[in-house]
Amino acid sequence: MTLLITGASGKLGRRTAELVLERDDRPELILVTRSPDAIADLGDRGATVRFGDFADPASLPAAFAGTDRMLLISTHDVGEERVAQHRAAIDAAREVGVRQVVFTSFINPTAANPAGVIPDYRATEDLLAASGLEWTFLRNAGYAEFQIPDGEPDRFPEGKLALDTGVLRNNTGDGKVAYVSREDCAAVAAAVLSEGAKHAGRAYDITGPELIGGSELAELYARISGRPVTRQAVSDAQYIEGLVAGGMPEFIAGFLASFGAATRLGALGVLSTTVADLTGRPATTMSAVLEAALTPAAV
Repeated sequence: MTLLITGASGKLGRRTAELVLERDDRPELILVTRSPDAIADLGDRGATVRFGDFADPASLPAAFAGTDRMLLISTHDVGEERVAQHRAAIDAAREVGVRQVVFTSFINPTAANPAGVIPDYRATEDLLAASGLEWTFLRNAGYAEFQIPDGEPDRFPEGKLALDTGVLRNNTGDGKVAYVSREDCAAVAAAVLSEGAKHAGRAYDITGPELIGGSELAELYARISGRPVTRQAVSDAQYIEGLVAGGMPEFIAGFLASFGAATRLGALGVLSTTVADLTGRPATTMSAVLEAALTPAAV
């Protein structure tokens, strides 16, 4: 059995690859990336590293050749470009005889979910379902790491602003999210990719162990950082206005606001036991993720 991971130089891809390589029943593993040099160390550990670029479909058949089961990690682009990239990967997988594709999707990919990424994930799931390939969907909740104040402040600035200003300002209303750690997503992906056949035709919700709202998140920031943080609920328009005033392009601000709207409407309020069920250990709490990051040196 030969397994393949796309996007292998990204954070999720690399960690999943490391976990597969650590398994006692380690299979043959192919890692595909636009930056092979970035994961040369994984090649030294026994993986085969290949170049492949979803934006260059002609590069994919050779990159995927000889693969039985593939982890298709969603690309970072949004909209039609991302769907086109995923379509190219699915077409190439079918062309070279890949039997099963495991796809990292997003929680609740339905028309009722207004989060800006949903059309991309729904379209990709539909493509896989119609492809004739065996498939498994890993519907990851929002990453807990995106709530770390200095983690990705340009994309998810609420945490950084909360510690800078003492106010967590968001448009999530009374909604809650079971934020999941990237480590747990990687552990589930490694298990499903390695075990394969028994997961075919399954869609798994991958979440943290608890639903957390804006007030609870503010309390966590305050307790762990030792700084006072209060929560301020705002409307979608006010949230967008604040981000734009801080220098963010309006289309990006609107995109980020869509996740708050989805939370407020309950579209992201999904809680599952999948991490524990498939890895044999409890899911990581948001508190643990923040405690690991909000040390005096990090803050």
